Amino acid sequence: MTATAKTYCLDSNIWLYALLKNRHSTSEDLHKAQVSHDLIDASGVVISIQVVNEVCVNLIKKAQFNESQVQSLIQDFYNGCRVIAPDQALLTLASETRDRYSLSFWDGLIVAAALTANVSTLYSEDMQNNLRVFDQLTITNPFL
Repeated sequence: MTATAKTYCLDSNIWLYALLKNRHSTSEDLHKAQVSHDLIDASGVVISIQVVNEVCVNLIKKAQFNESQVQSLIQDFYNGCRVIAPDQALLTLASETRDRYSLSFWDGLIVAAALTANVSTLYSEDMQNNLRVFDQLTITNPFL
């Protein structure tokens, strides 16, 4: 597989820094929000359905999003990003990835979606920075 240089995946934490307004209480939070906005506003963003789910659940819990707001956000995701949905091949790849790299179940799904989308970078604050996955994908913490 050849990675596409201008596309990348974003983990849910990137979206949440941009979307949760009340998290911007410190200069570090403001910096993370700005970096997140810059990544989101660029073209070529790819996300997994797992990220869509995580972002929606967190916005319902932490920002009291109602269903109308959730539906609007889902529409925005599909209009502005390439959304990768799971299939049997992705689920199998997620299992192989978890086994080889000791990832959590959910992180394995996100990494497998990035691999399936053929991107070279997955931005995440929560996963191991600079982890190289199957010589195709690098997990990068954009806040370091």
